[in-house]
Amino acid sequence: MSTVDASKTSGPAPVTDNYLTHTRGVWSWLFTLDHKRIGLMYLVSVLGSFFLGGIMALLVRTQLLTPEGLIMDQDQYNQVFTLHGAIMVFLVIIPSIPAALGNFVLPIMLGAKDVAFPRLNLFSYWLWIVGALCFVLALFTGGLDTGWTFYTPYSIDTGSAMGGVIPALTGVFILGFASIFTGMNFVVTIHRLRPPGMTWFRMPLFLWSIYATAIIQVLATPVLGITLALLAVERAFGIGIFNPALGGDPVLYQHFFWFYSHPAVYIMILPGMGIISDLIAVHSHRHIFGYSFIAWSSVAIAVFSFLVWGHHMFTSGQSELVTVVFSFITFSVAIPSAVKVFNWLATMYKGTISWNTPMLYGMGFIFIFTIGGLTGLHLGTLGTDVHLHDTYFVVAHFHYVMMGSALIAFIGGIHHWWPKMTGRMYSELWGRIAFTLVFIGFNLTFFSQFMLGSQGMPRRYASYPEDAGFQLYHILSTCGSYVLALGFFITAGYLIQSLIGGRRAPANPWGGRSLEWQCTSPPPHDNFAEAPTVGDCYDFSVLRWDENEQGYVWREDVSHPANEAHT
Repeated sequence: MSTVDASKTSGPAPVTDNYLTHTRGVWSWLFTLDHKRIGLMYLVSVLGSFFLGGIMALLVRTQLLTPEGLIMDQDQYNQVFTLHGAIMVFLVIIPSIPAALGNFVLPIMLGAKDVAFPRLNLFSYWLWIVGALCFVLALFTGGLDTGWTFYTPYSIDTGSAMGGVIPALTGVFILGFASIFTGMNFVVTIHRLRPPGMTWFRMPLFLWSIYATAIIQVLATPVLGITLALLAVERAFGIGIFNPALGGDPVLYQHFFWFYSHPAVYIMILPGMGIISDLIAVHSHRHIFGYSFIAWSSVAIAVFSFLVWGHHMFTSGQSELVTVVFSFITFSVAIPSAVKVFNWLATMYKGTISWNTPMLYGMGFIFIFTIGGLTGLHLGTLGTDVHLHDTYFVVAHFHYVMMGSALIAFIGGIHHWWPKMTGRMYSELWGRIAFTLVFIGFNLTFFSQFMLGSQGMPRRYASYPEDAGFQLYHILSTCGSYVLALGFFITAGYLIQSLIGGRRAPANPWGGRSLEWQCTSPPPHDNFAEAPTVGDCYDFSVLRWDENEQGYVWREDVSHPANEAHT
């Protein structure tokens, strides 16, 4: 196959020559094989789930404004926080970056026309839809109050608010297959569809993070699927697997569940780290510092993720030797994570930083992730974990790593690639305002929960003693959640407005160097007419700002075929 530079395809395209208008009608979307449309459908579906899970989070925070509880009884509260956790983990954070942004961006970053298996890609999306509908079914079949972990013996109790257990388990089981198929697709795509010249160490770091995440998805998710299938069989037929009354072992369930769920933590955070690597480099307009170290740190985190599940079970009766080993390995995870943070900071040093909305989310990620990582050391230390286990300290740490890091990176990635996805620019003023509200609201919501946890406030409680000194922190946390919600609503508002009246986006509004910025905005149906040649995806010296284009173009003094078109 002949190769030409991708910039030859980056000139102005006809208005109808893009993936959004290539074909029309609902059915053309529902049965599309275009990875960009599938990624966009994932994005809309995930954001819809995020709205539902966020409403439940606000209900939880409102309930805890007063010691006796404000709006729900105990059973209702248990169901709301269970569904909040399950929806946010399984329907939002795990699929958000890989399935939505990864599906859209990954093939274009490779200069490919699509993923390796387009039909499997569409099938994965429909599996996700079926899994999500099973969660909806759980709402109407008696509810669910097991916690998002489905811990036994709660999940095998046939009492009240338990009719939704099997639909929810079925939903997670199906979602697991969607995750596995997506991971397989990405692994094969990165292996087989890289263009000539794109070696492993010339890929954008986002692709490294997606690759490491896909490996975890393929290897760890089957363990969860088997575990939840056993749980459903036990509940339906009374077979003793995890129920001690039937000769089962509930701690065995914890081992199985966390063997998947701690790698799942990195399924959530690794893609976010990849986004931040690209955000920091592109919006600092400086070559990424320590490329190979950041790339290998993604692989190291993927490996470590399979070795640390036991730190969730320090109070579950493990032997002292095992707990010490898991504690030591937990500390080791901090090394590759710190490598990324220090390299991001070094990249910004002496860079020409654009303080736009994506960069603000990148900076917010570094701040929040650092707090989340450092507080994790308290939970990896045996002496302090015993005191902090099952308190609000764990809730705060979990949200700093999962929501404050993974979700902040996801929103930063949406802003970074929004012009490419939609062909429209959003309001930078409102973007900065919304980020400020999100950042302040998030830290107010969850930093106060570190105080609650250190003073002994247990999680999952719908009420608390009036004289325990908890109420002030709960009021601060709830007020913070309202500010956070306001920031998200403003974000949704100006992004939707940009679709209606936003300025048309140039091909390269930020000065990115990877291949997705070398096609039009929005991209053509086939991404590139011919396979592009590959340069250093972090060499920004070949670009300059063009006032007429209102975007970045190739410098005239750089040897590049695009310059012939400019002259």
